[in-house]
Order: sequence, then structure tokens, then C-alpha cells
Amino acid sequence: MASIQQELEKRILVIDGAMGTMIQRHKLQEADYRGERFKNWHVDVKGNNDLLCITQPEIIIGIHLQYLEAGADIIETNTFSSTTIAMADYEMQEFAYELNVAAAQCAREAVKRYYSNQKSEIRNQKFVAGSIGPLNKTLSLSPDVNNPGYRALTFDEAATAYYEQIKGLVEGGVDLILIETIFDTLNAKAAIFAAKKFFRESGKELPIMISGTITDASGRTLSGQTLEAFYISVAHANPLSVGLNCALGAQEMRSHIEELSQIASCYTSAYPNAGLPNAMGEYDEQPHQTAHFIEDWAKEGFVNIVGGCCGTTPDHIKHIAEQVKNVQPRKLPVVEETL
Repeated sequence: MASIQQELEKRILVIDGAMGTMIQRHKLQEADYRGERFKNWHVDVKGNNDLLCITQPEIIIGIHLQYLEAGADIIETNTFSSTTIAMADYEMQEFAYELNVAAAQCAREAVKRYYSNQKSEIRNQKFVAGSIGPLNKTLSLSPDVNNPGYRALTFDEAATAYYEQIKGLVEGGVDLILIETIFDTLNAKAAIFAAKKFFRESGKELPIMISGTITDASGRTLSGQTLEAFYISVAHANPLSVGLNCALGAQEMRSHIEELSQIASCYTSAYPNAGLPNAMGEYDEQPHQTAHFIEDWAKEGFVNIVGGCCGTTPDHIKHIAEQVKNVQPRKLPVVEETL
């Protein structure tokens, strides 16, 4: 089996699209989310998409499979909120570890089914990335406008929650760790710290992908960093890739991806939303439009890994995969280490 580094040398890899968009198509009700096991749970769980890895695994496996068939090389586990901190919304903290194991197993099963469905022997290798979301509490910002020094969370609490998540993902069988949709770099640092600690203690090290999110036209993250500052803040993790996802559509993200491609000494990734949401919060950008923007980035030599975030579907991923399949991947620059 080739390593992901070997694959990245040869071609632009495609990461999957939105999980939430695809789950919404199933129009699931409270009872569907609960399944048999949580039939009598004391809190409403509708909307807890990560729980579906336990209660409706076939739906999640099916979504992964659609993305693999559309041409995705990397699929992300359905674990964006699978930490004790985020699961507190549903009073399900105790299931955090189990959710991660179950989600990794769903993704692995989808890869297995994809391979067994293939008629030809020529197969590109598929990778499972353990998705680590940004948490619903932040280490850099106060949730209380009257008390700017207050924090709802400590660094150690965040790192402990991430450690448990990473343990579940790795033991469930993921190939990579993906710390994504970062709007607060300190949260990301807690996740990096937890990952490195787990790797040391378990003796099993996986590549780390890091993906931030630029929240407005100024090109800064929500916690106020420029893109270059964000990159420098996480470069110590020695990541496989650094990139951007979410918040913006491809059209708005272009200048930021161009900038990142010039400063990053690792691979770069980009998976934008399907344009900006309309007044109803829906995404209107068609698959061929998204693919057209991303093809442009690929030809300009900005990217190594591309895909879609909110509002994107297997159709978007299929178009993106088609457009980049014959484009050379971005060559890693030789970055000056000294000032």
C-alpha cells in the first residue's frame, strides 16, 4: 500500500464533500436519531448527526460510499462534534470515545465495500481521515461580553477531550488526523498537543492535516489571525498539509489559497463551501461552477488536496475529481528558514 505522501507526489488528491448536507436528504426524525438503543434518552437528540454512526450506521456508510464512488480519495469520519465538550449539548459525554470508534469503523467499512464493488484491478488508494471539529467553546474568546477575561474552557480541558477523540479515531482505524474548520488557533493547538501526546504514548503516529477557516473579507480567522500568522502558529506540528475550508465559497477563497500556497512548506488543501449561503441558508452553487473555480487553482499550482465543505454533494466531488485528475499537483516550495 502506498503512503499518502507517495500519492500526493503523483497527483492532486480529492477529499469528500459535506456530511450534514447529505444527512439532511434523509429527512430523519427524532426516532431515527434515537434508534433502539437511545429510545428512552431523556434529552432530544435530533440534530446530533454524529450519533448516527451508532444508531444508523448504514446511512453513514452509504454517504461515504457515494463520495468514494464520486472520486474522493480521502473520506472524513462523521465525528465533527464527537468530543465530551460538544456532546454535552445532548448530555452524551460518556459516549464520545465510542462515537469515534464507530465512525472510524463506518468509514473503513465504506472503503471495504468500495473496493469489493470495483470491477477493474486499477485502483487508487483510499484514505480515512479522522475529523476533529473546532469545539463549541473557544479558548481565545470570552462568551461573556461583560467579562472579556472569562473563558468557558481551559487548555487542559480541551486537550483532554481531544485526546479521547483521537484515541477513539485511531483505535477505530483511521489513516490520518484532520483538525478542521479552525476559527480559534488555540483550540487547534490543544488538538495538536493531544495528538502528539497520544502518538507518543501509543507508539503509533499518523499524519496530521490542518485546515483553518477565514471568516470574512479581511482574510482573518475569527480569533483575529491573518493567514500567515495562523500558518506559523501550527507549523510546529509538522503537518502533512495545511489548508482552508468552510466559511467561504471558492470564488472568495481564491486569494487566500494563493497566499497559502506561497508560504506553506507542506502540502496545501482547500475545500470551500458551495458558494455563499442564500437568504434561506441554502447553497446554490452548482457542481460545475465549484469545479471550475477549483480547476483554476489546480492549474495555477496552488493546491495538493481539494474537495468540498457545506452544501457540496457527491455530484460536486465528481465534477471536481474530473477537473483535477490530469493536472499536476503543487510542488513543495523551498522555504527560507532564516529571517
